[in-house]
Amino acid sequence: MSNLPHLDSNVLVTLIDVMEDEYPVLLETFIADSDERARMLSAVGDEPDTLRRAAHSFKGSCSNMGASLLADLCRQLEDACREFRMEEASLLVEQIQREYAVVKILFKAELQRYRF
Repeated sequence: MSNLPHLDSNVLVTLIDVMEDEYPVLLETFIADSDERARMLSAVGDEPDTLRRAAHSFKGSCSNMGASLLADLCRQLEDACREFRMEEASLLVEQIQREYAVVKILFKAELQRYRF
């Protein structure tokens, strides 16, 4: 199991500084986009190239938002698809879904802190 955090607090602090009053909007946008990305990962099935592209895209947004473990799982999925390890890819999609559920809860809690 990875020692990466669910959320990197340093990234969140930077996002708060940069986004200021738009930080809650960023959180809402990430959650909405990630809901769709997570659904897409499950819907793609075992088509390696499509799944790899979906994982790559999700990895980037997770990394930008400080969702370190989720980004790493997406990287692993990307690698598995590139190497046609589809049984492993299927397990990684499940792990990504579980980790995203945790991240979503954490971001919703974060969002509550910044709503006025």
